[in-house]
Amino acid sequence: MEERLNKSLPPLAYRLRPQSLEEFAGQHHLLGEDGFISRMLARGHLDSMIFWGPPGCGKTTLAMLLAGAVEADFHRLSAVTAGVADIRKIAQIGRKNLAAGDRTVLFLDEIHRFNKAQQDFLLAPVEEGSLILLGATTENPSFSIITPLLSRARVAVLKALDLPASRSLLEKAVKRLEIDYNRRFSVAKEVLEKIAIYAEGDARRGLNLLEMAFINLNPERIDLTLADLAALLDGRELVYDRDGEEHFNQISAFIKSMRAGDPDAALYWLGRMLQSGEDPLYLARRMIRFASEDIGNAAPQALQLAINARQAYEILGSPEGELALYQVATYLATAPKSDAVYLAMKRITKEIKKSGNQPVPMQVRNAPAGLLQELGYGAGYVNPHRDKINPVLIEALPEKLSGASFYEPAGNGYEATVLQRLKEREQLKKGCK
Repeated sequence: MEERLNKSLPPLAYRLRPQSLEEFAGQHHLLGEDGFISRMLARGHLDSMIFWGPPGCGKTTLAMLLAGAVEADFHRLSAVTAGVADIRKIAQIGRKNLAAGDRTVLFLDEIHRFNKAQQDFLLAPVEEGSLILLGATTENPSFSIITPLLSRARVAVLKALDLPASRSLLEKAVKRLEIDYNRRFSVAKEVLEKIAIYAEGDARRGLNLLEMAFINLNPERIDLTLADLAALLDGRELVYDRDGEEHFNQISAFIKSMRAGDPDAALYWLGRMLQSGEDPLYLARRMIRFASEDIGNAAPQALQLAINARQAYEILGSPEGELALYQVATYLATAPKSDAVYLAMKRITKEIKKSGNQPVPMQVRNAPAGLLQELGYGAGYVNPHRDKINPVLIEALPEKLSGASFYEPAGNGYEATVLQRLKEREQLKKGCK
């Protein structure tokens, strides 16, 4: 690290930041000839946008380049540390600029961290045009950004860099390192490939690793090897490719360990993946799916606990938030199992493809107006709460599917209670015929 400190250089990712949109890596669906951002700039416009994408895909850089492309006054804030007072100051600058015929861009990083009241404050300056808002988020804007703000800003989905783009960027970085340090540096294609895989589309992550490897390399050597990378990373990440066979092997082992009711094996594979650099939110999503697919109504609370674990991780981050994932993995592994809901979904899907669009029975159709009621909508329907009738008399399936059975509880855990209720319902139905 001494060499870098002596040179007083900013990080490599910063030094390689593109100076024009033509140099920007990736995002051809936005910046290519038919991309909506390119078309917008061709008209001389820059509208408010929410950049949604993974870390290291270029959200900040794109905002800076777009502001430069329209010669706008650029301001940058982070929603983690900024507040309404900061927005107010920049909005005042924006109003003065607007009066002078100039544009003002506010780049708000991690905009999803703003609460509803803070996001509400952005509406007026965006609406009046004193601010062009470019927000950046790694979270789904549909859930993290208020609807009024989404209606005033277009969502631009940024993608992680693909392997070819990552390799190309790393090749440029090797040349830049040679220039910056006045020292020869050689990296074989297979080594660049491993760094690109490790980066997983995050340009900043890949460049940081490359520069770290370069700085830690013996000055008497010029070739960076896989062994050097493995030593730098303790050999962990390099044997785990999220798009490779080992990724699928380990996630399969994790799921099957929980399915088999083995908490020790489940914890082991969860730990292996986390320590190898797997995305904790990916593992949380897999556990949410497992809660519905492999547990279902045998332990209905499993789904909520899995969702809670994901939320806990989002609040705490790593490493503290990983404890919630470990906790829920043990619960899912030891909970009673049932795939009855999953099988019901498959049966339903198959039946709908087979029988097509069957009409809704008249008695359960919505009948809000007199005309629809005259046409027979809702005819014969009685509310089992209000009219004290036996609910088994209400036929809600299409006529051609009357009597069909899709959900067949296995009888494990809480499903034993569900199964008993369905048996009682069937007996009541037979008694009413």
